[in-house]
Amino acid sequence: MEFRSLGSTGFRVSAISFGAGPVSQLLVGQDQHAQRSTIAKAIQLGINWVDTAATYGDGQSEENLGRTLAELGATDQVRVASKVRVMPHQLAEIGRVVRDSVTASLRRLRLKRIALLQIHNSITPQAGDQPTSITPAHVLAAGGMLEAMQKLQQEGLVEHLGLTGLGDPQSLAEVIDTGALATIQIPYNLLNASAGQHVPADFPEDNYGDVITLCGQRGMGVFAIRVLAGGALAGQSPSPHTLKTPFFPLDLYRRDCARAQRLSAVLPADMSLEEAAVRFALSHASITSALVGFATPEQIDQITGYAARGPLDAGLLARLNDNVYPASSAGN
Repeated sequence: MEFRSLGSTGFRVSAISFGAGPVSQLLVGQDQHAQRSTIAKAIQLGINWVDTAATYGDGQSEENLGRTLAELGATDQVRVASKVRVMPHQLAEIGRVVRDSVTASLRRLRLKRIALLQIHNSITPQAGDQPTSITPAHVLAAGGMLEAMQKLQQEGLVEHLGLTGLGDPQSLAEVIDTGALATIQIPYNLLNASAGQHVPADFPEDNYGDVITLCGQRGMGVFAIRVLAGGALAGQSPSPHTLKTPFFPLDLYRRDCARAQRLSAVLPADMSLEEAAVRFALSHASITSALVGFATPEQIDQITGYAARGPLDAGLLARLNDNVYPASSAGN
């Protein structure tokens, strides 16, 4: 396993990280044997970072992760990142909400501190522009999320602070530009790499405005999320979560499946889309780790095997880019 420096945190993080979200269903489910065997395999192969959130399964992911790590005697073998989300009706009491959320997360995780606490709201010009979105002011103003998170950091309940890079690129940039956050996790995959490069103005999906470049300039660690586009790049059926989430809905999954099918024609005969997707994410110089949701030990063997083959070569990257953004190839 390759390990990379996570921005200014001082952490060395495995190039593949373990996503404990709802798409794979593992840690929001009830199969404790599958949870133990899959997490044990991840640790065996060198994965040392697990990402969860208070909202994943209404706390079930944190609960199952904490129990499983304790059963394996592995609490000290991985670092755990979690998240806090403030809902629209809670914006008048951000400090209390953040503290209560983190206290509950620590209890479920059976930890004394969280390695990384991340903002789990999208950030947009106006609150509610996107599902659960808040404004930069809700993060940065006195009494905002950053101040509440920094207090917990000063108390030793969390080590480092970060954000989830969803929302409006300019609003995200306003928060990133403060230099107060150590990390970001942001969608970045073969079908939408706009977080890490310029794309045409008429690109039909969310445009994340190349914010990874800004993060690199600020010395932030970057986790690539949605590396497999919710399963569309792995030939999987949509997960139960995809059928109901407002963030990455079924319509997007179907569009991604159609684009993935066209993209497969560009690949060498011996390379699957899934392999290309993993290696693509790790080819970006500013990305620390690809965050992947696992359901079985076999998936961990497969994904870590792909990562071990290294970045994609420049020629293949150019052909993939031409396929996805044909109008942009000359200028980007």
